Amino acid sequence: MTATFDYSGRSVFVAGGTSGINLGIAEAFAAAGAQVGVGSRSQEKVDAAVARLGDARPAFGYVFDVRDTEAVTGALSGFAETVGSIDVVVSGAAGNFPALARDISPNGFKAVVDIDLIGTYHVMKAAYPHMRRPGGSLINISAPQAQVAMAQQIHVCAAKAGVDMVTRCLAIEWGSEGLRVNGVCPGPIDGTEGMARLAPTPERRAQAAASVPLGRMGVPADVAAVCLFLGSDAASYVNGAIVPADGGWLLSGAPMGL
Repeated sequence: MTATFDYSGRSVFVAGGTSGINLGIAEAFAAAGAQVGVGSRSQEKVDAAVARLGDARPAFGYVFDVRDTEAVTGALSGFAETVGSIDVVVSGAAGNFPALARDISPNGFKAVVDIDLIGTYHVMKAAYPHMRRPGGSLINISAPQAQVAMAQQIHVCAAKAGVDMVTRCLAIEWGSEGLRVNGVCPGPIDGTEGMARLAPTPERRAQAAASVPLGRMGVPADVAAVCLFLGSDAASYVNGAIVPADGGWLLSGAPMGL
């Protein structure tokens, strides 16, 4: 069950918010009363997400690639023109696929860094001029690969470690303006495309669940609850944190393996 927060009269933009964890985050903010905008590369996914979010209240969709800084800037500017100052921005677009370092192509490595790391920077920079001051909250979705080295994940480890440093650097630079920048680090989250790739069989899913100290995989609502907190006034003194939403998985060194 998602924690209860009241976002009535507030606006939230979720980059990558048309599927998986990010859609769950967008749904939670919409259910809490926020005006929500989402964006991704797929017109079909954007349309479907807007229709789904519209069950709570009107939502806004934008088609863009986080690697395209002009497109990201246009989307955030368009959302701000519609709703006014933005209260919360969540940057969650990501790419992943298992690949040994000796086998991954330069383009494959670059694609993940471009989406995860450079895409995060694009979203943060595009959102910056439109954030409510003071009180605006920016949230980057991290990953355990930012903290724990994993085989077949060199590209993701490099990219997500960079994302965490982007979060911390911006927390220092923008804190004096009343903007908070934090990250959320999900553990194994069931029902997502990433988990389907990393744990594609029932045996691997059971292994993943057993590797979590709480004895289960998470669901998108578990990550969304942390985002609701970080975006709220209850977290007004939380800045530069990378908050795990992983059932204690990282405490054991993220032992699921790949």
